[in-house]
Amino acid sequence: MKIAISGTYSAGKTSTVMALSHYTGIPRTLARTIREIMPETLPGRKLADVTPAEFLQLVMRRHTGRAVAEARLGDRFISDGSSLQEWLYGEGRIRYGMNPNASAGDPSFRPVEATPEMRFFAEVVEQYGRAMRQHVKATFDAYVHLRNELPVTADGHRPMNDRFRATVDGMLLETLDELEIPYHIVSGTMPERLETIAGIFGWEPVMAVEEAIELARRDYAGQDFRWETERVPAAG
Repeated sequence: MKIAISGTYSAGKTSTVMALSHYTGIPRTLARTIREIMPETLPGRKLADVTPAEFLQLVMRRHTGRAVAEARLGDRFISDGSSLQEWLYGEGRIRYGMNPNASAGDPSFRPVEATPEMRFFAEVVEQYGRAMRQHVKATFDAYVHLRNELPVTADGHRPMNDRFRATVDGMLLETLDELEIPYHIVSGTMPERLETIAGIFGWEPVMAVEEAIELARRDYAGQDFRWETERVPAAG
């Protein structure tokens, strides 16, 4: 069974997927993150500063990495998100601009002007979306969607605000309805999440919840959390 754990920024997807993989013994995908992709693609740049054309390249690279990781794991895995997120982050930028941080907290915000560049960006994002929706429909058996229970981290790097996150969250669920992919909305503490998800799919735990969470904590702490501008491009 191929399951995607979905949600937007700060929903806890990665830590949940790590813990769930340990708890159930089911492998998880390990596709590269945008932070890892950016240095070799756009050295020295922040995601908040990319142009529409550059963003499209990042979406393509991220989707390709996901598809390869999924194919390597065969018919049983847990995915940290899916290509729907890359597409919908593009859709959100059509409405909120390439850097949604710029409109965070602005009560007078209006949708961005439809310049020729942004109109073309919107057309390409829609075409990407068609391909990515088909890919997701053909790949995943079900989704687990995590509610937004934590505030967006105001770190100045993530191009994100609460309106953007809520919009993307709603579009993601609407898309799953459109694709007729079953999904389950889950919330609560990490132990509650793990036990609920395992119960939904009838997965037998291979270790105690506390042990799975501790192993996931170590996995998470071992990640490279440097921002894209602090990383050195990979050789070759």
